[in-house]
Amino acid sequence: MDLGLKGKRALVCASSKGLGLGCARALAGEGVDLVMNARGAEALEASAQAIRDEFGVKVVAVAADITTEEGREKVLKEAEGVDILVNNAGGPPPGMWTDWDRDDFIKALDANMLAPIALIKALVPAMIDRGWGRVVNITSQSVKAPIPVLGLSNSARAGLTGYVAGTSRQVAGKGVTINNLLPGIHATDRAVSLDQGVSKAQGISMDEAKAQRCAGIPAGRYGTAEEFGAACAFLCSQHAGFIVGQNLLLDGGGVNSTM
Repeated sequence: MDLGLKGKRALVCASSKGLGLGCARALAGEGVDLVMNARGAEALEASAQAIRDEFGVKVVAVAADITTEEGREKVLKEAEGVDILVNNAGGPPPGMWTDWDRDDFIKALDANMLAPIALIKALVPAMIDRGWGRVVNITSQSVKAPIPVLGLSNSARAGLTGYVAGTSRQVAGKGVTINNLLPGIHATDRAVSLDQGVSKAQGISMDEAKAQRCAGIPAGRYGTAEEFGAACAFLCSQHAGFIVGQNLLLDGGGVNSTM
């Protein structure tokens, strides 16, 4: 299937590894030129060069913390006029409700709600002027089914979801779609971190922790960055113009819900 993306430009945040890199690679495979962002310059440039070599697209790598105003200014200088925005940022640390204070919540909101909103506000107006644009926010399955130990993430990502629900319907008539991808457990560094938390809390090995978590996924495994990226590329495609303000679960069936 031709996704109709060849020659488009995309900003993909937190794309040096994990799900962000999966999205960047999938878009590059469709002929999309990229602005890639992450905090770590070395890993980012390595991933960017690998994409240049494999797909032959133009890639600008911008090492910056997208959750800060200074970082966003640096990224937006290179990303002006992009057709596609993929919002992504690492999730807040796990814990229990008694562990977090106001500063913890502010950090979570800055990273997982306010930064994506700032990028949407900065880049969507030009998409509207051109009559075409795509925004995909990587959130979490916890938006549909809150995870007790991820209260910071539950809160911040739910806030972004509410913002998207209203905003997406205001811009859809201008040819711009905004949707959310809700990952369950994928084989990334984030999964390793959460496995470590289970291992420590229960006094079991990492292999046992992973097996325990896989047992709760109907698909019986963790997802891959490649299949996640393919879903992102489709939401960005010419075929997805009638998908507006939706929350697509990629969780192997982990959230047990009829709707």
